[in-house]
Amino acid sequence: MLLIVFIFLDTFGEKLMPVYLVVGGFFGDEGKGSVVGFLALRDKVDICVRGGVGPNAGHTVNYMGQTYKLRQIPSGFIYEKCKLLIGPGVLVNPDVLFEEIEKYHVDPRRIGIDKNAGVIEKEHINREKESSHLKKKIGSTLTGCGQANADRALRILRIAREVERLRQFITDVPEEIWSAIDNNKKILVEGTQGTFLSLYHGFYPYVTSKDVTAGTLCGDVGIGPKDVDEVILVFKVYVTRVGAGPLPGELPEDEIKRRGWEEYGTVTGRLRRAAPFNYELARRAIRLNSASQIAITKLDVIFPKDKGKKSWDELSREAKEFILELERNLGVPITIIRTGPDVYDAIDRRK
Repeated sequence: MLLIVFIFLDTFGEKLMPVYLVVGGFFGDEGKGSVVGFLALRDKVDICVRGGVGPNAGHTVNYMGQTYKLRQIPSGFIYEKCKLLIGPGVLVNPDVLFEEIEKYHVDPRRIGIDKNAGVIEKEHINREKESSHLKKKIGSTLTGCGQANADRALRILRIAREVERLRQFITDVPEEIWSAIDNNKKILVEGTQGTFLSLYHGFYPYVTSKDVTAGTLCGDVGIGPKDVDEVILVFKVYVTRVGAGPLPGELPEDEIKRRGWEEYGTVTGRLRRAAPFNYELARRAIRLNSASQIAITKLDVIFPKDKGKKSWDELSREAKEFILELERNLGVPITIIRTGPDVYDAIDRRK
């Protein structure tokens, strides 16, 4: 589910590192939270800002022996020096936000919510629970996001600047990002869901309530296409999805468990359906998002002996061949390889 932007300049004004935009490549659940956490710590970002839909997307980060399950606060919060922003295109549930602040002891002064971010209220959640179409046919997360976005399209949704509870957080997120860019700060933008849950590019109607590909994620936080030099697409070594809808190559539950691919949704707690890595979908996601780099997660699930490896040279021959085969078939370099659950269980192949 995921958008990331970095800007690094040297004293002569030349970029030392391009702007990165990172998107989920399949149906969500690709491990984007761990990628965001790793990059936030590794590159010491100044701002981490969340785009995407809202609290229907749960991102998990394992850091220093603790597991963080985040639905509102950007996953880069584990780097304590970065500011945490939520873009104008994102939905906010104040109850979820305050629960995360308290549970994970986040300093509220680090958080900024754009004045135009949409607000989910109890009526939106209740309407989804009462909808047999969303609850039974679509397999909605029942977090109120779909109903809230429907109200936003009708221009009747309340926005953050109108909610007293959120007053302390209100800011102009695009202005903060532009200022940071102008001052050569490092910015990490986190998107949600995955390419094939996009309202426009997914398996309609079994999709989320807005587009979640690269172009829309830029708009979610207020940056333009020219701010992006590199697009990183996040894929897991196998495909999973939660809820109803097509899943090409879907395996039966007993085979999922036999392969050790058993996972449960961060938000819903439901067993994720699973299928082998899908080259056709991956190639389509690459074109839809103009991907120039790929991040691969869960390599350790299919190559257990490579769990926790942190350099390319440490990987087994089989794991290297697997990665190189993916690169050959997809035509895009794999620059980040996740080898375990801890945020630092990663190999960074960026130039």
